[in-house]
Amino acid sequence: MTSRPDFATLLQLPILQAPTGSIAGPELAAVVSAAGGIGALALTWTSPDVAVAHIESIRSKTDRPFLVNFALAFPPRSLEAALSARVPVVTFSWGDPSQYLEQVHAAGALCGVQVTSALGAERYADLGFDFLICQGSEAGGHVQANRSLWDLLPEVVGAAAGCPVVAAGGIGNGYDIARALSSSMGAVGAMLGTRFVATVESRAHTEYRELIRSARARDTALTVCFEGGWPYAAQRVLRNSTLNIWEAAGSPSIGQRPGEDDTVGYDGAGDPILRYADTAPRHGFSGEIEAMCCYAGTSVEVIDDIPHAAALMARLMAEYQSVIIAERSAPLPASE
Repeated sequence: MTSRPDFATLLQLPILQAPTGSIAGPELAAVVSAAGGIGALALTWTSPDVAVAHIESIRSKTDRPFLVNFALAFPPRSLEAALSARVPVVTFSWGDPSQYLEQVHAAGALCGVQVTSALGAERYADLGFDFLICQGSEAGGHVQANRSLWDLLPEVVGAAAGCPVVAAGGIGNGYDIARALSSSMGAVGAMLGTRFVATVESRAHTEYRELIRSARARDTALTVCFEGGWPYAAQRVLRNSTLNIWEAAGSPSIGQRPGEDDTVGYDGAGDPILRYADTAPRHGFSGEIEAMCCYAGTSVEVIDDIPHAAALMARLMAEYQSVIIAERSAPLPASE
């Protein structure tokens, strides 16, 4: 069996980029990793040859570690190819990945799993997973959690009994990172998704990024409006015209939704995007971008620009360090 490093040794900076579907390509992941974080790719729907090309693209730009993710609501058809390409870290979500743990470890890669309960944390820590990702309901995209990150995280850390835990869901700046890594919370790193969607290197459509920049937390909704063949999977999205007309009609089920056959736009290949599709708008899409499925977490509350990812990484760490410095310089409480 190939030896593998300890997860803590990979964390040059306590920042991980979330694998936000087709929106986060190798361009973004490479910049985040090169800046000292851990970039990420979602490979669930990616063919083996494209997965390998993405992995090689990242590796050509940086020798820093990165991760790939598979949502196990679907078969991980590119897993073997990714491991053969020597991907350093594999994470799983939306299913039980225990059957893949030995395969990942045998390839010398670290293996993480998304959890949303203390019981799940205890189970996967006992099975030998290298780290856990604690997702809170504040997260954007497909949301596995049903509790706030800040309520759940201390419980997960306690149940993990020493297995490293990464916090995810609604984290948008260095102050949130510092909170997640505080002694009362106990995470070793923070995973940010929506914040990195709103960067220059993101593959998100320009209008989608602007919608994130101008939104606030109250403008997001946890819903099942944009169903795309993924049962039981709620999504946190930006409120838009599609969601409004669906809710106004009483949130009807598939087959009874108003405007269900409407084409609201086209993808880069010219294929139609139907109103309730779960496809996020990317570069090259056209039409009513606002009406499409614009995933976003509550971290939009603190997002007000669209920077380059490297500049964002520097800012996040400066904010994080400012909290650490302030805590160290705070006066001790007066003795009684």
